[in-house]
Amino acid sequence: MSGGVKADSASKRNDRPIIGVLAQEVKYPTDFRTAYIAASYVKYLESGGARVVPVMINRTVKEYTKLFNSINGILFPGGITSITSSGYQRAAQIFYDLAIEANKSGDYFPVWGTCLGFQQLMHLTSKNSVRTQTDTHGIGLPLNFTNEAKDSRMFKDFPPELMEDLSTQPLTENSHKWSVTVETLNTNEDLKNFYKVLSTNTDGNVEFVSTVEAYDYPIYGTQWHPEKNAFEWLKSYYSHSRSAVKTTFYMAEFFVNEARKSFHRFETEDAERKALIYNYRPVFTGVKSCFLQKYFF
Repeated sequence: MSGGVKADSASKRNDRPIIGVLAQEVKYPTDFRTAYIAASYVKYLESGGARVVPVMINRTVKEYTKLFNSINGILFPGGITSITSSGYQRAAQIFYDLAIEANKSGDYFPVWGTCLGFQQLMHLTSKNSVRTQTDTHGIGLPLNFTNEAKDSRMFKDFPPELMEDLSTQPLTENSHKWSVTVETLNTNEDLKNFYKVLSTNTDGNVEFVSTVEAYDYPIYGTQWHPEKNAFEWLKSYYSHSRSAVKTTFYMAEFFVNEARKSFHRFETEDAERKALIYNYRPVFTGVKSCFLQKYFF
């Protein structure tokens, strides 16, 4: 793609961005609960100035394509479903392919992956299994920034004091047992040529990639959870310090601002209203889940 990430103009912004959040299978489905989205992802994007549309699983390519042309970005959230054979994986593949083709033609469309979503992006780009098991479930970590981070699109507007805190304090929450190691990324040509590594981390034995942005596309990923600092409260290792919460909002603002560069829109206001997450109610799930609230579908 030639210069696709430069497709924004200071005089052109969509200040009513709508971002899709991909749903995923519930572990024990019932007649009325077959998929879910954690509410913290919705709050996260709303805090940056976006509205949210749930992207349902197991829809047709035609339905996904129509939705793609109606929204201004998509987020693949964390979770525990399969990244090789699930409704989550299939929808992610379709939106990823649509985003690549759109951005190649100058139609700006950002994609974000968090935790499982990060791993899903790595799988989609490499077309291979590239994960290694790590001891990283339930821990806060500081980021080991690479030399690429300072001038990255993602971090270039972060205050210096916040970058310092991110590099010295355990502000990034990790809830994963699989990671993409630095060695794997550096030896996989598809990944190495596609993603710029902005930060790494270690579990004490294995160094893994924790933050990336694509060189030539508005595609981003964090192995850690920026949304949890402000919106999840159930675990002691979720940091709620001032800098941790600032991290949530700076990350949200960055991605929502990327979505402002997209000018997709719904065909009618009525279609837009019917698609929005406001049509659903979050349910308190904190007793049995690591998420305080979930939307069920």
